[in-house]
Amino acid sequence: MKLPVNFYKPLAIGAPLPFRTLPVRPERMIHFFPPHVEKIRARVPEMLAQVDVLCGNLEDAIPVEDKGAAREGFIAVANAHDFGGTQLWVRVNCLNSPWILDDLSEIVARAGNRVDVVMIPKVEGPWDIHFVDQYLALLEARHGITRPILIHALLETAEGVKNVEQIAGASPRMHGLSLGPADLAASRGMKTTRVGGGHPFYGVLSDPAEDGATRAFVQQDLWHYTVARMVDACVSHGIRAFYGPFGDIRDEAGCEAQFRNAFVMGCTGAWSLAPNQIAIARRVFSPDVKEVLFAKRILDAMPDGSGVAMIDGKMQDDATWKQAKVIVDLARLVAQKDPELATAYEFA
Repeated sequence: MKLPVNFYKPLAIGAPLPFRTLPVRPERMIHFFPPHVEKIRARVPEMLAQVDVLCGNLEDAIPVEDKGAAREGFIAVANAHDFGGTQLWVRVNCLNSPWILDDLSEIVARAGNRVDVVMIPKVEGPWDIHFVDQYLALLEARHGITRPILIHALLETAEGVKNVEQIAGASPRMHGLSLGPADLAASRGMKTTRVGGGHPFYGVLSDPAEDGATRAFVQQDLWHYTVARMVDACVSHGIRAFYGPFGDIRDEAGCEAQFRNAFVMGCTGAWSLAPNQIAIARRVFSPDVKEVLFAKRILDAMPDGSGVAMIDGKMQDDATWKQAKVIVDLARLVAQKDPELATAYEFA
C-alpha cells in the first residue's frame, strides 16, 4: 500500500500533479456516442449544447472491425471542437483486450489535453487502477500533458463489487464509479436479460388475507444493494457515483423512476444512451425548484449552520442545514449550465 505521504506525488517525472480535490462541474448525464459513425460525429456541436458530459464509446457496441475507426473518430472529435463547459470523456476497451494499449497511448498522444476522464470497463480491483494510473502518468510525461486525466471505473463484475472500497481509493486520479448492470448481471448469474431497471419476477408478496383476496405483488429494485454500496464507497473517498445505462429506450417512465432512485440515494448523474434520456437525466438530477428555494431559506435563517430556526412550522437545525447546503450547492452547479434553472432557482 502506498504511504499517505506519497499518495499525491506524480508517478512519472514530468507528469502533472494529481488533483487534491475533484474539479466541481455539473455531471447530470454522461451521454455516449459511437465515434466511428460520421453522421453522429456531425451532430457533436448540437450534443455539446445539451449535455454535461460527452463520452466517446470505444468498447461495447463497437464492432471489432470498427475499433480503430472509433478511436480515430474520437480523436478527431476531441480536436475539432470547443467543448466549453461540457466535459469530454472516453470509454476505452477493457484491460484484457488487444486494443487498450493503443486506445490509451494514441488518445493521450494526440488529444491528451482535451480529455477530462478515461472510463475503464470491468474494473475488478485496485490493481487495475494502479496499472492505468502508472501508464497514464508515463504517457502524460512523454507528451507534455498539462493536467491529469482522471479515471472513472465501471462496476461490472461480482469481484469489482466485492472490492469497491479499495477501487474507490486506489488513486488520486479516481473521478468516480458507474454501475454497469448488464455485465454485472452476467457476472453474478442473475436471471435477467434487461439492461438496468427492475424485473417482473423480483418482488415482495403481501401476507395472505383472511378473506382469500388476491395478494399484492410489489416489484423491487434489483440494483438497490449495489448502488448503495457504490455510493458509500464513493462518498467515503470524495469521488462520485453514477447510475449506468437504462437499456429500454422507449420506457421513459421506467428510466425516470430508476434515475430518480439513484438521485435520491446519492448518485451524481446517470448515463444517457439516446436523446430522450438526456432530457430525463436533466430533469431528475437537477434539484427540484421548490426544494432549492426552501433550502435557501434554511441557509439564510442559519448562516453559520448553528442554532435552531423555525420555518413554516418545521424545526431546522445543523443536520437540516447540511442537507440544505447539499441541495443549494448542487443547484448552483446546475445553474451554471442551464440559464432557465438559474432564474427559477433565483440565482440570476
